[in-house]
Amino acid sequence: MTKPSLPELLHAAVTAVGGTERPGQVTMAEAVADAIDDSSHLLVQAGTGTGKSLGYLVPALAHGERVVVATATLALQRQLVERDLPRTVDALHPQLRRRPEFAMLKGRSNYLCLHRLHEGVPQDEEEGLFDQFEAAAPTSKLGQDLLRLRDWSDETETGDRDDLTPGVSDRAWAQVSVSSRECLGASKCAYGAECFAEMARERAKLAEVVVTNHALLAIDAIEGAPVLPQHEVLIVDEAHELVSRVTGVATGELTPGQVNRAVRRAAKLVNEKAADQLQTAAEGFERLMELALPGRLEEIPEDLGYALMALRDAARTVISAIGSTRDKSVQDEDAVRKQALASVESIHDVAERITNGSEWDVVWYERHDRFGASLRVAPMSVSGLLREKLFADRSVVLTSATLKLGGDFNGVGASLGLAPEGTEGDDLPQWKGVDVGSPFDYPKQGILYVAKHLSRPARDGDRGDMLDELTELIQAAGGRTLGLFSSMRAAQLAAEELRSRIPEYPILLQGEETLGELIKNFAADPKTCLFGTLSLWQGVDVPGASCQLVVMDKIPFPRPDDPLMSARQKAVEDAGGNGFMAVAATHAALLMAQGAGRLVRASGDRGVVAVLDQRLATARYGSYLKASLPDFWYTTDRNQVRRSLAAIDEAARKTEEA
Repeated sequence: MTKPSLPELLHAAVTAVGGTERPGQVTMAEAVADAIDDSSHLLVQAGTGTGKSLGYLVPALAHGERVVVATATLALQRQLVERDLPRTVDALHPQLRRRPEFAMLKGRSNYLCLHRLHEGVPQDEEEGLFDQFEAAAPTSKLGQDLLRLRDWSDETETGDRDDLTPGVSDRAWAQVSVSSRECLGASKCAYGAECFAEMARERAKLAEVVVTNHALLAIDAIEGAPVLPQHEVLIVDEAHELVSRVTGVATGELTPGQVNRAVRRAAKLVNEKAADQLQTAAEGFERLMELALPGRLEEIPEDLGYALMALRDAARTVISAIGSTRDKSVQDEDAVRKQALASVESIHDVAERITNGSEWDVVWYERHDRFGASLRVAPMSVSGLLREKLFADRSVVLTSATLKLGGDFNGVGASLGLAPEGTEGDDLPQWKGVDVGSPFDYPKQGILYVAKHLSRPARDGDRGDMLDELTELIQAAGGRTLGLFSSMRAAQLAAEELRSRIPEYPILLQGEETLGELIKNFAADPKTCLFGTLSLWQGVDVPGASCQLVVMDKIPFPRPDDPLMSARQKAVEDAGGNGFMAVAATHAALLMAQGAGRLVRASGDRGVVAVLDQRLATARYGSYLKASLPDFWYTTDRNQVRRSLAAIDEAARKTEEA
């Protein structure tokens, strides 16, 4: 039997999912197939509507080697496992003459722990366990969530939190889940044979395609102990998020609350001397955290250094003592011990990391009104880690709608540890960048408007002229506005002001309801506007007439006092590079490209992306930022934009009335 061609397979898959084959999708599939065949690496930008999931799944399935697909969002994971993969496998089965298995794998804390559910939760104040179902009042929200979790445990086949609808609070889920450090291990746990997390791992070992998330991919790379099955091909979707997610996994944190929990958990499992040593160290650390001032700590102050060393040494003593102390009076001692050990080991590891003072780490102090004080440590860069761990011994495909910033892939490539495209070197991963375009006609479907006449935005300054402009734009658009703000404070001020100015246009504000409810309500009423910050720049998919104006209040550069970003910028400058362009401008370009991508989500969409920051038109870096955005028709003519918005609004209203 003749081996089916890639175009034949792609056609069968696209037909099975009810889609339309697009030239960009074919180009992408061919590029992915070539990268897999050559064991090389590929960065592929595929605009919204390309159908990139099938663009990588079909060549990966056709090749027949094990593939790990890592995504950033739950929505895409579910789409792959519940829609794209089942239909694609069914469609390709007759031609491939095999039926590839697929599975989803997440971190252990995403799965219900049967031991926690049935045996109880170790509590901080006592050495034993308590029944969380008895402790929570059945009339309380927590009690209701826990009772629903208990009922669900008898029905679910996966134990995956994301399969529980509607969901439960983080507090409730924490009562029935464990981290990898807290887990007893399948061989020591009475419920090991039924463990949902272990079953997910076993399914992944047998699957040809394993769908996971960026965080688990980062853990697999960073911690050395493999959590993902061996694989020959890695596909990273939503790859613009990868550096941020890996940085998050590699970041350590110490808070007084966290340290005090560790003290309580360990107190009755160790001798009095070890417990007192940790208690004294915790008190010293807490005192200093009340006095510290927010910001980066380029050098650890002497008194904080002593406090951290005391914490590290006391934690090490407790870890040794926990291992040598047994107390049969403690109910389910192994579980209580494991949770205490996990807490103290975390304290020890972060304290040791900070006191060791690596030149590749950034340490800073933060204080939040809600969460209190914290000491954090993060890698200056994850590019070296990614180059070493991600691109060795497998073919890697990274894809997103926004990878080409300022006209090329080199900015994103550098953040991933890749040398400029085409650079030769024995120890440098070879890669290629491909932009397969978009099926949308951006110059005809959208306008990029820069409000050049507005005053230059100042940090936290009064922007009365910006609010005037925003008011007029919303009125011209008849609502239908997604407002993307550079800070939550700016979003709140704008919402408060415009609610009083134009009450006929309801304004939803991020944080006042769940994100899902906000987006649902925004899509349902064309007159409604939705204002918010970071997650809205990337997480809104509302095709049609409800979103015909996307407004960015200003270019979303990182805050000048952001400790990690400013440290990274300085490191580039110290090495002779342009720190502003490499860090701040790249960060802004990526967010702006994502934000502008909210406008055109379907072939019939029309509208305006309005940037209320003159710097996009006047500053030298403006051309770099504009080159990162979709190729919309560009103007600074405010009257032209108002006429266009009014015409688009009128056409939409006629369609709605019809």
